[in-house]
Amino acid sequence: MLLGTAVVASALLMGGCQPGDDTTDYDAVGQDEKSSGGESSGDGKDAAKSDDGHAQEVAAAQPRLVTTYDGGIMTLDATTLDVIADTKLEGFNRLNPVGDDRHLMVSVAEGFRLFDAGVWTQPHGDHTHSYAADPVLTDTVFDTELPGHVVSHDGSTVLFGDGDGKIQTFDTDDFAEDEPTPEVLEAEEPHHGVAVRLSGGKTLHTIGTEDERAGAKVIDKSGKEIARSEECPGVHGEASAKDEVIALGCEDGILLFKDGKFEKLDAPDDFGRIGNQAGDEDSRYVLGDYKVDEDAELERPERVSVTDTKENTLSLVDLGASYSFRSLDRGPEGEGVVLTTDGTLKIIDPATASVTEEYPVIDAWEEPVEWQKARPTLFVQDEVAYVSDPAEQAIHIVDLDDGEVMASEKLPHATNELTGVAG
Repeated sequence: MLLGTAVVASALLMGGCQPGDDTTDYDAVGQDEKSSGGESSGDGKDAAKSDDGHAQEVAAAQPRLVTTYDGGIMTLDATTLDVIADTKLEGFNRLNPVGDDRHLMVSVAEGFRLFDAGVWTQPHGDHTHSYAADPVLTDTVFDTELPGHVVSHDGSTVLFGDGDGKIQTFDTDDFAEDEPTPEVLEAEEPHHGVAVRLSGGKTLHTIGTEDERAGAKVIDKSGKEIARSEECPGVHGEASAKDEVIALGCEDGILLFKDGKFEKLDAPDDFGRIGNQAGDEDSRYVLGDYKVDEDAELERPERVSVTDTKENTLSLVDLGASYSFRSLDRGPEGEGVVLTTDGTLKIIDPATASVTEEYPVIDAWEEPVEWQKARPTLFVQDEVAYVSDPAEQAIHIVDLDDGEVMASEKLPHATNELTGVAG
């Protein structure tokens, strides 16, 4: 398989938020912009329109990677791994795609700040036109206290503010505008939570307080509560599966919302915590982490969970090595992909809950105790996996068909978070 075919043909960036950690320590979130510089240019608003002076029409969609480092954001060409732009932004920065294959949210002190990765494709009759421009950290900020999860689903994008319980919902396509206007709701009480806009205007969001999270509820578009469950202690993370099943992680299993009601699946252990998940909206299976030590400062688990949302079963897969919260993703056929601390990509068949392939990529590594610290990170787009190695300031492209490392590149900074847009 040619690299250009594998990456450029990508037309869909998997929805949902990047797997996150369960913490409410936001002191390290970056907020002080030194410059929107490096190789990037533009004032943010110009780059938000397809007819801006900086954009050039290109022959095909040009996917890009976006990665953070201590003090900034790098944008890379997803095919060549060349650095396109280096945007300076002090502090620890978090990234979340909005779901339109172009924009991301950067968590800053004031809220969610819009980042334009600078590539997009527009339909034009029986064909499309693709464009490329300079990446820009725009001046558009969606105010909230302690910006948390961003979830894209069914054409909507939802931002959740942990410090004020503010839920901001957009039509995903509206991010092509200069400053899209959100619909605003509020959770019952502020907490480290998440929200998803469902079909028919319904909204699912977690419930809890700053000290304790209990479950989730669903409201219709008029605000009337239509479903509720408080059977999910420590609720964290979400993933979408086939037939609009929403999975939420619990400290004792997983909570599903399907067919208009909540259903709880218990873990096989009294404390069996699922906090980070990777879903695929064309797959009935959800991949999740799995921890059993309630008192550990940092547990290094060696099993992951696979939930069959159709049969309501939860299975565990032994990987033979540990992993981190930035290790889980899904492949083009819905297979599970996990980057383990032995430097290997483990490929999981979710139907059999078993490891089918192992692809060595980088040297062995150990997850740092502090969740903000950089560690090897996995991001999958179309038929390739991107694996970062901050210790070596390197990034690798891996063919998921056969495990071949197709390209590797040294970078000017040690990367932390890693995501991308299909363009």
